[in-house]
Amino acid sequence: MNAAKRLEIFTRLRDDNPHPVTELEYSSPFELLVAVTLSAQATDVGVNKATRKLFPVANTPEAILALGVDGLKSYIKTIGLYNSKAENIIKACRMLIELHGSEVPETREALEALPGVGRKTANVVLNTAFGQAVMAVDTHIFRVSNRTGIAPGKTVLDVEKKLMRFIPKEFLLDAHHWLILHGRYVCIARKPRCMSCLIEDLCDYRDKTDST
Repeated sequence: MNAAKRLEIFTRLRDDNPHPVTELEYSSPFELLVAVTLSAQATDVGVNKATRKLFPVANTPEAILALGVDGLKSYIKTIGLYNSKAENIIKACRMLIELHGSEVPETREALEALPGVGRKTANVVLNTAFGQAVMAVDTHIFRVSNRTGIAPGKTVLDVEKKLMRFIPKEFLLDAHHWLILHGRYVCIARKPRCMSCLIEDLCDYRDKTDST
């Protein structure tokens, strides 16, 4: 994979979807933080079903803290790992109130200091809520980066660093969304839909399928 191919890949992805957005539903940086925290090992569809009931009732650190762990669990119990997620979100709400004036911080370090927030979650919030050109690598992006040859790497951090280095700057802000959507709907895990792929002729994957 060379620079010219990468440029063409992201040009096509941008032309096909000029203004990509996350499929998580949110209306504030705090709602996004909660939604992304809940999305670990869960689907965006499942998270959205839960937050559609939760956010009208509680969508601030104070309101969710007032629910308590058990109260929060009642809204998110359909989501995997909901017990630990509820505990982490309650702890994070307390820290946001005490340390950040109830506002979501805009630095990776401060975000990662919150319970339940790792590098990927922090990067999603920084990119989507605050418009920072960072790369949140999930399972879809890891797979697409390795399979296509855009940014092969053995670890998530390795792939993240290569994507930040290889993706042309003009595409960096939206690249996270293009890659995750591509992995979710086209370059799927078991049988990629190569015949429906916008970048099939540019991809380095050797075992291309006739699936559409």
